[in-house]
Amino acid sequence: MRLYLQAMTATAEAPRYVQIALEQDLLGGWTLYRETGVQGGKATLKREQFLEREDALVAFEKARDAQLKRGFRVMFSQGVDGPYGS
Repeated sequence: MRLYLQAMTATAEAPRYVQIALEQDLLGGWTLYRETGVQGGKATLKREQFLEREDALVAFEKARDAQLKRGFRVMFSQGVDGPYGS
């Protein structure tokens, strides 16, 4: 799963962005990636690992909700399941 969010600025500056991705690793665990930065500038990448899919989904949703509260808007989503997962 992947979400790309942006927050537009009132000035002519480049927009800020957040990309949140959840991927399963080869051993069956889950990795949550959070990349933040300014479009065309430096970015910061944080990685968090989980053993269970449910724990990873809760962290993904918590990260998404925190960014939505900060004024970011979803620009792109890929592979996001329904409310009950698959």
